[in-house]
Amino acid sequence: MFSRQKLITEINKKKSFLCVGLDTDITKIPPHLLSEPDPIFAFNKAIIDATKDFCVSYKINTAFFEATGAKGWESMQRTFDYLPKDCLSIADAKRGDIGNTSNQYAKAFFETLNADSVTLAPYMGNDSLAPFFEYPGKWGIVLALTSNPGSADYEQQKIGEEFLFEKVLANTGKIGSDENLMFVVGATKPQEFTIIRKHAPKHFLLVPGVGAQGGSLEEVVKYGKIEDIGLLINASRSIIYASNGLDFAEAAAKEAKALQNQMAVFI
Repeated sequence: MFSRQKLITEINKKKSFLCVGLDTDITKIPPHLLSEPDPIFAFNKAIIDATKDFCVSYKINTAFFEATGAKGWESMQRTFDYLPKDCLSIADAKRGDIGNTSNQYAKAFFETLNADSVTLAPYMGNDSLAPFFEYPGKWGIVLALTSNPGSADYEQQKIGEEFLFEKVLANTGKIGSDENLMFVVGATKPQEFTIIRKHAPKHFLLVPGVGAQGGSLEEVVKYGKIEDIGLLINASRSIIYASNGLDFAEAAAKEAKALQNQMAVFI
């Protein structure tokens, strides 16, 4: 169980609202790890050990594990099991399907993997999301306004007087609360946070796009921060691939600490 209050406590204790993204691509990890029995887990373990003092969350991108089949799932399970208990664990899986299927997805991520939260795609409606909100102490993180250019194709289209992402914020708020529902909002659209906060004034927002994608931490904080911070800033490639050499973990720690130092002034 990872409550909102626990998340706020960790943010204040670590002076950080950093989420480290584990988008672990076996073609990008340091070559010397390839001789390990489980190279992916060996890489993740070293990154976690190096960054855990500077972040409050880890986001595991499940696609990079699922792509390699059963072995990848095993690496993912080991990674979830290894994550520190003072950090919110996120399964970045972007699930959402008819009820029976979502029931099984929720079981997979909340019971089998024991993740604290999972990202969700809301396109099929609230009945496709509802099973994920039946687990006390678990979080659903719904895609609202993403950082990719294709967000203009649907999310930023107007329905009447409102954007589609505003409809998502309003409607999904009916099945969750700020105690178990977050939204994904891309850092590359910081001025849109004023619209986001109109519909989600107290919810935590998971914000990808800072770092390799060019989003600005200062801009996100300016438009998106609330009294309890209300932000989890995700950085993946800029941290985990800071070096491809023997010093990869040290380089990751340096990048994570630099972001933590920038965040500390806002807490």
